[in-house]
Amino acid sequence: MDKDANQVPCQISQAGIDFIARFEGYRATPYNDVAGNATVGFGHKIQEGETFDKPLTREEALALLAKDVSEKVLPSLDAVRVELAQNQADALGSFIFNVGSGAFGGSTLLRQLNAGDFASVPSQLLRWNMAGGRVVPELTQRRQAEGRLWSSGRP
Repeated sequence: MDKDANQVPCQISQAGIDFIARFEGYRATPYNDVAGNATVGFGHKIQEGETFDKPLTREEALALLAKDVSEKVLPSLDAVRVELAQNQADALGSFIFNVGSGAFGGSTLLRQLNAGDFASVPSQLLRWNMAGGRVVPELTQRRQAEGRLWSSGRP
C-alpha cells in the first residue's frame, strides 16, 4: 500500500533499538569495527571532533544509539514509499544503521520494496553480508535475523 501524503513517518520502536543494540554489541571504549571505523558504544561511528576520554556507561551508549537512530536512520526511511508494519520498519532500521543511508538509498532492496515487492526484502538483505571484500559470518547472521524480523516480527 502506498504511503498517504499525511501519513506519519516510520519510527523505530524500542524493540527495534534493542535489536540493533544486540547486534552491535556494547563497548565502553573506542575500538575499530570490522570495516575499520573508529566506533564506541553500540556501533556509534566516532566523528571528527568527538572525543571519548572516559568509558561510556551502558545508559550513555544506549542514549547515543537512540540519537544515531533518530538522526541517521529515520531520515533514510523517508525514501520508503510503501506503508510498513512496525516489525518491517525495525528490520529496515537495523539494516540502515549497519550499512548506512547512502547504501540503502541506492539499493535494489529499496527499489523493489517501493515497487511493492515485500517478499524480496529478506533475500535482498542477505546480499549485504560483506565487509572489506569478504563475507562476515556475523553479518550473515544479522541479515538472517533482520529477514526473520521483517517476515514474522520475530528475530
